[in-house]
Amino acid sequence: MQTIELNGLLRAASGKQEITALKKEGRIPCVIYGGGKNVHFSLDSKEVRVIIYTPNSYIIHLNIEGKLETVVMREVQFHPVYEQILHIDFYRITPGKPVIIDIPVKLTGSSEGVKQGGKLVLMKRKVRISSLEENIPDFIEVDTTPLILGSSFLVKEIKADNFTIITPGSASLCSVNMTRAARGAAASEALEANKKKK
Repeated sequence: MQTIELNGLLRAASGKQEITALKKEGRIPCVIYGGGKNVHFSLDSKEVRVIIYTPNSYIIHLNIEGKLETVVMREVQFHPVYEQILHIDFYRITPGKPVIIDIPVKLTGSSEGVKQGGKLVLMKRKVRISSLEENIPDFIEVDTTPLILGSSFLVKEIKADNFTIITPGSASLCSVNMTRAARGAAASEALEANKKKK
């Protein structure tokens, strides 16, 4: 599992005045919870971008004024109108205990349905799992080769040996959708087949 290091500053209060002051300083209020005492701190908004605007997931090593915490990002709150990060929740990793984390989906292979003129569509970019730290994968790999036109790859089809999948098994990770061109080709083939029968 990929790791990244970030530096934080403790914050004593959690009121509107403090949050407003943090925004002016270009910092984002954050909290760590789980496995002990909650820790309220802030991160530089520029540093945070590397863990927000990426398809990857990370185990994050936080250095908060000399105290080290190993965490995963759990939830990000955005402004309802502007693309502005308002708050981030992190969950503490405790050795020997599973942690819940969202893992990116990586599509591989050359779908039969795409060869037939279909379009491969990624439905879910990440899958939520529960896993011990040492077993967390960098990504969930999905081989799209067997997918034909109109078929989907479901979450329940993922081979999970060392972790537990939390995302519902009936959810579709990707599918091969019929395009207009593929529909036209199928209709032409059907028409030709009918002509030959006659």
